[in-house]
Amino acid sequence: MTKARRLWPRWRGGKNAESGRRGNAGSTATAPPAVSKELEECLRVCALHSDRLAAAGAENDRKRTDLAAKLRHLQAVHASAQTSPASGTSGTSGTSGNELFDALLAAGTAALECGNGGNGGDEQALALLISATVLAERGSSRAGWRLRARTLEAAGDEIAAVEAYERYLALTDDDWYGVAPRLAGLRIAVRQQEDMLRLLARECPRAEEFAAAPAAGSGARDARDVWDEGVRLHEKGDHEQAEPRLVGALLTMGRDRHPVGELQNAVGQYLDLRIAAAGGDASRLRELIGHYAEQRRNRMRPPLTDPTLGGADWIGVGELRNLIAGKSVCLVANSESLGRGSLGPEIDAYDLVVRFSSYRIDAPATGTRTDLHATAHEHGFNWDRPVTTRMVFGGSAEKWGYSLRERLVPGAQRYVTDETVRWPLRHLGGVDWDAWPSVPTSGFNTLWLLDFLDVSPALDLFGFDFYESGVHRLPGAMRVPVTSERERTSEKAWVMERAQSVNDMRISLR
Repeated sequence: MTKARRLWPRWRGGKNAESGRRGNAGSTATAPPAVSKELEECLRVCALHSDRLAAAGAENDRKRTDLAAKLRHLQAVHASAQTSPASGTSGTSGTSGNELFDALLAAGTAALECGNGGNGGDEQALALLISATVLAERGSSRAGWRLRARTLEAAGDEIAAVEAYERYLALTDDDWYGVAPRLAGLRIAVRQQEDMLRLLARECPRAEEFAAAPAAGSGARDARDVWDEGVRLHEKGDHEQAEPRLVGALLTMGRDRHPVGELQNAVGQYLDLRIAAAGGDASRLRELIGHYAEQRRNRMRPPLTDPTLGGADWIGVGELRNLIAGKSVCLVANSESLGRGSLGPEIDAYDLVVRFSSYRIDAPATGTRTDLHATAHEHGFNWDRPVTTRMVFGGSAEKWGYSLRERLVPGAQRYVTDETVRWPLRHLGGVDWDAWPSVPTSGFNTLWLLDFLDVSPALDLFGFDFYESGVHRLPGAMRVPVTSERERTSEKAWVMERAQSVNDMRISLR
């Protein structure tokens, strides 16, 4: 199997950008900016992948449709840079370079989101190539290191992923994405896996005869061949000969850094074989099972300092309805028009104040209270701000659950909404992708849910100009892209159809 690290290019340390600046100093040349060989090759691969997606037709696959759009945008940005004056830029330096750099990162992230299935794993390899190219050009890119770490983790190379996550954390003061707890879980999982393999080697000394890494050209068998032979011997009842081969294959997989998922599956099969051979008795495998369970648990759910979350209660849609019943509610948008205003006292006068994701408090303009914080699970902003209720949205149940464990701050909320409130428009409303093709934003999910529950005498929206005036957010969130124009248009149309009154800054739905 190809290892993820083989895609790592020769380290440049930013040499391309620096040499380009020296070459253009004092020059007024209008030639296209220079492109390194690594970047040129990456752009070529991206163009080929875009063509493959177009030929295959990805209309029914939302993630690959998004990737195709990101790749087309990348090609357009590159073409624009090649046909416009260099303006003293080179590689991924300067304004045009920044646009290309951002387009590369967006394409890499979209490729990563496609996962490792349905297209031969090509998207994962593409994400690895893009992340390596980004870091070859800009070795201090936080976004580049985070993309690299996430892609390596998805590829099963956790040791390299841990190193990349460490580089990311060393470059940032604000862990908006909850990398630190994720890194802690991976470190524990790596240690538990090493302990598990040492235990196997200690309990089966003969395994070393079958665990030697095959030398190139020696004709030595692959770990999978040894494993298959062990399984055949086990099925024949020759457990004494099967055991060293099975363990030897596991040790080889660990030493050769096979993808984590592959090793986990093999260990699980090994445990099943051992338990079956013992007539269902797992007592002698207690220590091994403990290591196996612990490394899997920490990969799935990083450790929590306070598993009770400071005594917070989980509430479903029914309990949420009871909390807001009979109360006047205002939803406060993160818009620049609101940030320039003076509606703070009016906002604070409502019974329940709802804010979203990366909201920013400027008392005269926005008010001071936040009773309910609604956020998408992948956004790491304001989770430490004390609120009564934390409402977290997410389309993927698995990722939603992981984010809750990683991001919730003990004592920062009294209530946390549960699975029943995870994706209101889709799950409670039953509105599928055909009826509403856009990804519902946190603001729209919240608004739709409160309108659906219909228990508030006043339901008012402050500053909902759908980003026409710009954004008013925490500084660290200013680079997070706003929703697309299509999504904003759909949400605005829905709101205006139900509006009872509208003025410059307030829309009333009741």
